[in-house]
Amino acid sequence: MAVADYPHSSSAGRSANMRANRRADTKPELALRRALHHLGYRYRKDYRLDLDAGRRVRPDIAFTARKVAVFVDGCFWHACPEHGSKPRANEWYWGPKLLRNVERDQLNDAALAVAGWTVVRLWEHVPLDEAVTTVVAALAAAAETGRLSCCDPA
Repeated sequence: MAVADYPHSSSAGRSANMRANRRADTKPELALRRALHHLGYRYRKDYRLDLDAGRRVRPDIAFTARKVAVFVDGCFWHACPEHGSKPRANEWYWGPKLLRNVERDQLNDAALAVAGWTVVRLWEHVPLDEAVTTVVAALAAAAETGRLSCCDPA
């Protein structure tokens, strides 16, 4: 059996750095969750949503009663136009990989919208107060459209 051609890191330090990247519970995500919780909002973290056509989506923060999905995207992994960097080493691997991440995000957003969810995407570099304001506004808009349960804060 042939082994897939997979890029090796340029150094042991780079390898350790990439291994340390977290899928969930990043610092910007934790700060946002703490701030929302402090305001009285309750949510699910890293909650798996099984949508139509077998698509599974895991928002970083999900307000299930109001159907609001919040994603805190890292600049590198989601190709931020302002801060995203393009790796020089193993570009043949990373270029398509990062492009697939962006395409997957767009497909997930569309699938969530079809399922009646409001999607909020925030870059990791967005200031915390701005991120909180954006999420609270999305929650208020969802409440106005009738997606409010008895247990959500007003």
